[in-house]
Amino acid sequence: MRYPEPIVNLVGHLQKLPGIGRKTAEKFAFHLLDWDKHQLDSLANAIANSKERLARCPSCNGLHDKAICPFCDPKIRSTHTLCIVSNPKHVYAIESTHLFEGVYHVLSKLVSPIENRYVDENELQEIKNRIETQMIKEVVIALDATLEGDATALFIRQQLKEFPIQIFRLAHGLPIGGSLEYVDEETLHLAFRGRVPL
Repeated sequence: MRYPEPIVNLVGHLQKLPGIGRKTAEKFAFHLLDWDKHQLDSLANAIANSKERLARCPSCNGLHDKAICPFCDPKIRSTHTLCIVSNPKHVYAIESTHLFEGVYHVLSKLVSPIENRYVDENELQEIKNRIETQMIKEVVIALDATLEGDATALFIRQQLKEFPIQIFRLAHGLPIGGSLEYVDEETLHLAFRGRVPL
């Protein structure tokens, strides 16, 4: 027998989350239906408030809830090193190592020649402008060890070759095909210390 329409609708929304298949979405949906109204309202408010209270930094593209972006503030960050990541969550993963004191840039998309997808020209120009204006001496490309991550790293290296800077890539202590958000802190710590020239 087919689920009632409200359950089908809820399952459909839950399936849009990464890594959630139909069976898991159904499990979550029925679990949520056991929550009381106060709990459901609290969850809905948490989602809505997160979207309203978080801001994208116009400089680094990271997510924060402060008046001044904590990842760009020259009073607390070294502006001579730039770390390029692909996801705002990766900024927090790197910050948890307490090894990086520079600034970040969160890419809006990765390179995928198969899908004819490249880093946007305007975004690339923003990175170049930051290198010039902030006198950046070192760029660390901290992207996932995937085909798209590798293609993007090579593309960025090619685009930045005109600058007298050192370009590094995180050491491949990271698992191939893995995502930074699932790497334990110690592995990320060692990978960051073992970064290599690109």
